Amino acid sequence: MTTFASETDTLTRDALTVLQPGFTGTTAPDWLLRRLGEGLASVGLFGRNIASPEQLSALTAQLRAEREDVLVAVDEEGGDVTRLEVRTGSSFPGNHALGAVDDVDLTREVAHELGRRLAACGVNLNWAPSADVNSNPRNPVIGVRSFGADPALVARHTAAYVAGLQSAGVAACTKHFPGHGDTAVDSHHAMPRIDADASVLGDRELAPFRAAVAAGSRAVMSAHILVPALDPERPATLSAGILANLLRRDLGHDGLIVTDGMEMQAIAGTYGIETGSVLAVAAGADAICVGGGLADDETVRRLRDALVGAVRSGRLAEERLADAAHRVRELARWAATAAEDAGRSGPGSDVGLRAARRALRITGADTAVPLTEAPYIATLTPAANIAVGDETPWGVTAELAGLLPGTEAGTFAGEDAGPAALTAAGTRRIVAVVRDEHRHPWMAAALDMLLTARPDTIVVEMGVPQAAPRGALHIATHGAARVCGRAAAEVIAGAR
Repeated sequence: MTTFASETDTLTRDALTVLQPGFTGTTAPDWLLRRLGEGLASVGLFGRNIASPEQLSALTAQLRAEREDVLVAVDEEGGDVTRLEVRTGSSFPGNHALGAVDDVDLTREVAHELGRRLAACGVNLNWAPSADVNSNPRNPVIGVRSFGADPALVARHTAAYVAGLQSAGVAACTKHFPGHGDTAVDSHHAMPRIDADASVLGDRELAPFRAAVAAGSRAVMSAHILVPALDPERPATLSAGILANLLRRDLGHDGLIVTDGMEMQAIAGTYGIETGSVLAVAAGADAICVGGGLADDETVRRLRDALVGAVRSGRLAEERLADAAHRVRELARWAATAAEDAGRSGPGSDVGLRAARRALRITGADTAVPLTEAPYIATLTPAANIAVGDETPWGVTAELAGLLPGTEAGTFAGEDAGPAALTAAGTRRIVAVVRDEHRHPWMAAALDMLLTARPDTIVVEMGVPQAAPRGALHIATHGAARVCGRAAAEVIAGAR
């Protein structure tokens, strides 16, 4: 492919402007700073870039020293998906916990406080909230990231979340359009497909996005999913019928359209990131998110050159690329003004823990006596999905050990999980921690064995509580954030 490394013309700057790349390290590399000077307008941050709020503030200041109006984006949903607290677990419960409480004022307050903390660190675009309706309980990638399975509930909490986040001066990026809830495949690995008809999609999947647009969501993120009722050939990210017609024209979204990560296999494995990026912009996307797994100058150069080459060959209209770049710059201007208007108000609140406590659903509390002796915690651990990652801790061990010193714990998985947990526990009271028991037959079998041998076992479900409650005490937290573990531990130890 011909390169255009020496060019600084409008076309080349526009091509850089629509990219949202990531990078490695906790300081900005020289190549990234150079690209900001050449026209790059957005940067995506991931857990690998964040060590502490102080370090993050220094990093964003470094970026703004090169380009004052840079959009700094992060995937901070709270709950299971956290980047700000990637190594400790989130101070905020995720969407499913907020949906379980069903208090839109609380959702708005949680989103505002999360946004305030992001803004204080210099982040001004959040790839959140997830507006997906979790209609398929076996969904491997959405689950507790969704407010729930009821479209009306998801819609009202999506709108509240958008309002709360943006009141803190951080742009919301509602995702994953047109809805990733009714899928059984993770688009990080392959192309999911939703076979619902158009009327079902309109009533179910699209309801939360209508609410988000009405609430003024500054951005919407596309999903790498095939929805034949809307476009039988191309996934949403590459479909003009879905992006330009449905989202932009019919739903009236006038803000930024951002793609999900183009390095995900649903796109990279079928179209390749260069072709995929050209097709996405042509279809109506304004910003190309890339960097979850590809984070270097070579990727930026390749995508820039692919976009410039597509314009010159006639495969991409120059006006469409210019419009996309204009929308990126418009959001950058809004973010700068919104940050000034929101200010940097006072110390944070404990709304995350308060929300996590309210989200608990407890079965068997009338007969279960709070523990006074240190138990054994058997955490039945499924493989982490890529959106969550495996570096963020979850469970109740750290929190319960703080309340009941001497608590011991182990993690177990697979066909031998049950007998291994029983052996490890010895004579101690068992607290069995599970995550989406209904999705993992080995987990359900292990729990069967534990409850048969030890009927006084306490069960904590930290995923979607689809399976029937069981155990001497059953606690559904509706998420695996650190504060969810804290709330459950307080109940087990009688601390509240």
